[in-house]
Amino acid sequence: KHHSLKRHYEACLEAHGDTHQGVNWSRREEAEIRYEAMLGVVRPQSVRVTMLDCGCGASHLLEYLRRTGRDDLEYAGLDISEKFVALCRQKFPEVPYYCLDVLEADPALPVFDYLVLNGVFTNRTGMDESEMWDFFERLLVRLWPHVRHGLAFNVMTKHVDWERDDLFHVPFDALAAFLKRSITRHFVIRNDYGLYDYTVYLYRQETAWPSW
Repeated sequence: KHHSLKRHYEACLEAHGDTHQGVNWSRREEAEIRYEAMLGVVRPQSVRVTMLDCGCGASHLLEYLRRTGRDDLEYAGLDISEKFVALCRQKFPEVPYYCLDVLEADPALPVFDYLVLNGVFTNRTGMDESEMWDFFERLLVRLWPHVRHGLAFNVMTKHVDWERDDLFHVPFDALAAFLKRSITRHFVIRNDYGLYDYTVYLYRQETAWPSW
C-alpha cells in the first residue's frame, strides 16, 4: 500500500519539477523551516557526523545544508523512487544514494549517526488510517537499528481547526505509547515552529540527555 506514496510524489515531480512543489511542499519558506527542524535532532559534537535523509526526494535538504554552511554533516540519501534517486545522482554525483524499499527486504544499509524522515509520514494518499499507522510503525522499527545517535521525523498535528483526509494527523498520546512500547522512551516532541505538523526526535539512551 505504501507504494501509493511513491506514485503520489512522482506525480508531484512530473507536474512541478525540481521545486518545493515537486516534493509536495506548498511554500518554500515553510519547507526550509522543516529542514531546520529536522537538523535540530543533531546534538552539538566536536566531530563530523553522518546523516541519512530517508525519503530524500530531490535532496533539497542537502541544498539547504550547503546554502547555510552546515559542513559538520556528511550527507547520504535514500528513496524508494528510482526517478528521484536518478535526479539526485545527476545533481550530486559525489553523494551516496540508496534506492530501495526497506520494508520489502533486509535493507543493505550501514549505521548512520542520524536519520531524518522529512515528509515521509505527513501524507497518507492511497492509504486509510490503519494502513498508514502500520506503515509508520513498521518503517520506524526497521530503521531504528541503523541509528547510532538519533532520528527525526514529522507528522501532522491533531491540534488544528480542521483535518484533511489525505494527511496523517497523529495524537501525542498515541505516538508516545508506540514509541515507548516499540522503540525508545527517550524522545522530544517539537511543536514550536508555527506549522501544522510537529517534529519528533528519538535518541539512543546514551545520547538522550539534552545539551541545552
